[in-house]
Amino acid sequence: MKVAMVDPSLFTGRYDDSLCAELAAAGQEVTLFARPMRATDAIVPEGYAYAPRFFRHSEALRGRIGEGRAFRLVKAAEYGAAAAFGKLDALERADVVHFQWLPLAPADRILLRRLQGRTALVHTVHNAQAYHSDAGVQGRGYRGLLDLFDALVVHGDTTRRALEAQGVRRERIHVTPHPPMRLAKAGVEELAAISDPSVPRLLFFGTIRPYKGVDVLIEACLSLWRSGVGFELVLAGKPFMDVAPLADAVREAGFGDRLVTDFGFLTEARLDAHMAKADMIVFPYRHIDSSGAFLSALHHGKAMVTSDAGMFAALPASAAVRAPAGNAPALAQALLRLIESPAIRQAAGAGARAYGETMGSWKDMALTTIGIYRSVAASKA
Repeated sequence: MKVAMVDPSLFTGRYDDSLCAELAAAGQEVTLFARPMRATDAIVPEGYAYAPRFFRHSEALRGRIGEGRAFRLVKAAEYGAAAAFGKLDALERADVVHFQWLPLAPADRILLRRLQGRTALVHTVHNAQAYHSDAGVQGRGYRGLLDLFDALVVHGDTTRRALEAQGVRRERIHVTPHPPMRLAKAGVEELAAISDPSVPRLLFFGTIRPYKGVDVLIEACLSLWRSGVGFELVLAGKPFMDVAPLADAVREAGFGDRLVTDFGFLTEARLDAHMAKADMIVFPYRHIDSSGAFLSALHHGKAMVTSDAGMFAALPASAAVRAPAGNAPALAQALLRLIESPAIRQAAGAGARAYGETMGSWKDMALTTIGIYRSVAASKA
């Protein structure tokens, strides 16, 4: 079976790579269509092809014009033109076109309508609420796009129920649990570049967006620092919001030396180094369906602190310490026990690692996904 995997902006490169490799290992002819790779990407395609079909011109300009408003406008214009007028031959030849992400709903609608009836269309709904309502026009009209697909893939019952509540028929939704992931492993140089902690270290990593509750985390940490609790907080990743007021609040409170920032698009190896050096990893999300960041951290065996949103609500107590989403005082109390007790941190970390070892594999997901492809193809025959 020929499979065209589509993630135009390469939003989830590690996920795409893991799934494509296992689909290819199971005998499928797979091509991942995305943007040109950057130095921070760690994908080395094994058994499948990689085609930099999207954003070639805007990516070429990225180094000169930066990633501000001009870059976003160029990207939107380029994607819109590709959706409306770009050649479809490489996608049409596939038995299944599987979209992981839809980066610009108005343009995506045009592209999907051009593809309808020419090939089977599948979409993984990573979040039932597009971009967690943080993206404006980017996600406007996303719900309507779901009706253009032959099948929808979700990673758990939280997303399935949310889609059903939005009027999506249950028989169109297929649940495939999200396996744990492993980022590129940190080498000696990456580990040396991250300082060793002298006090318990709390890590938040990944893209920094409003829905992820970094402001709630800062509020919780400030309350603990003010009460004399000794620890440091590391924020590592690319901000997609104004984080200056948060950092200013920490400095103005007199705790600037407790906050370590490593902002930008970081390599997987550098993120892996941050996880290796941390004592606790926190996910204070206001809302989430499933979290690739959480699943990529489990194997490190660090104490995990989460909100009770989305997939986190279903975690066993041994896998993570939870606090109500958006509740800074409750988050502070959850953190306090871990900060003050190395033994509790160690037990929590062991529980997180053990939970990860019980979850499914990418091979399992690939085989389930192939079954979805076959059922869709049969229904269209």
